[in-house]
Amino acid sequence: MISHKMKINGKYDINASSDVIWKMILDPEVLEKITPGIKSLETTDTDTYKAVSEVKIGPVKGAFNGNLSIKDKKEKESCLLVIDQKSKIGNVVAEIGIKLAPSEETNTEIQYTGEAKLSGKLAVMGQRIMSGVVSTLSKQFFKALEKEIENK
Repeated sequence: MISHKMKINGKYDINASSDVIWKMILDPEVLEKITPGIKSLETTDTDTYKAVSEVKIGPVKGAFNGNLSIKDKKEKESCLLVIDQKSKIGNVVAEIGIKLAPSEETNTEIQYTGEAKLSGKLAVMGQRIMSGVVSTLSKQFFKALEKEIENK
């Protein structure tokens, strides 16, 4: 089976305290609402969820089923998102470290870094297409998080 590893990293500045962002990221209802493509997020254990998602960006279209879990939590500082999703077009297994770094009194820089392992048609599409998809999904996630914070 063809597989492909892809680095994921970036940062995003949000006008909110790390307290507010931390609570939002750990709230399954908020996560379900702000994560692009998520159709449902069902709690299966502490910080572990069954995730059903559908992604449609350019040539990448597919329904995914699998798990999402939050590990290595350091209160209001950092955590590790572990994603394991399967679909007819391929599988995605990713570990993404998230770090909250207060940049000003009311701002927080969210830094994320990790790696995704793709298999099946997703791996065949290659780095160029998939890195664009990841970039788009990341921007959508942070914009939705910002909007959710503004609405609170």
